[in-house]
Amino acid sequence: MNLLIADDEILIREVVKEYALHEGYQIFEANNGEEALEIIEKEIIDCIILDIMMPKLDGISMLKQMKKTKNIPTIILSARGDEYDKLSGFDLGIDDYLTKPFSPKELMARIKAILKRCNKIEEDIYTYQDLTINRKAHTVTLEGTELSITPKEYELLLYFIQNQNVALSREQLLSKIWGYDFFGDDRTIDTHIKMLRNNLGKYRDLIVTVRGMGYKFVIPEK
Repeated sequence: MNLLIADDEILIREVVKEYALHEGYQIFEANNGEEALEIIEKEIIDCIILDIMMPKLDGISMLKQMKKTKNIPTIILSARGDEYDKLSGFDLGIDDYLTKPFSPKELMARIKAILKRCNKIEEDIYTYQDLTINRKAHTVTLEGTELSITPKEYELLLYFIQNQNVALSREQLLSKIWGYDFFGDDRTIDTHIKMLRNNLGKYRDLIVTVRGMGYKFVIPEK
């Protein structure tokens, strides 16, 4: 799960980051609202920890801009604890408000509760009809038969499932699955997607090509 910590206080970011890494989250950091918006455009962010008073673009203004195109769970973490600020945040659709000084453990608990409400907590077993992905066993089964897929195919499928209906660029997939220091190209992604589709058989069409961008995993509505 990807957390964005947007706060101009380095010490605050470091404290939140330390606890969040211990909980297994991947961390992105922004010093101001402009940097936060740039990160949101490039990365899949599952939750935002947002300060109000930041240079260049404050938290409330950043939140207003983000809400025009995205709906990412957000916790405001601010030294400003008056009722007006809290109501302004909730009016803009934030999920929680915590004032400084704060308990990092309480913040982690609130993040977990919000992600659970938003159905973003990863389950150990994911099932769609007769397709099953078991994260603990690291297996994928179709109609009761375990599929023989490569580790990268498994990681791709799991990442798709964690980001259903989200268009993922080839660059995002390369950096997430292969790492930022990988020197391959788009053909690496396309080749693995082709192999994964072949392995998925009748469910191959769940992986949809987004022309000019990449791919997304789409579960048909009932």
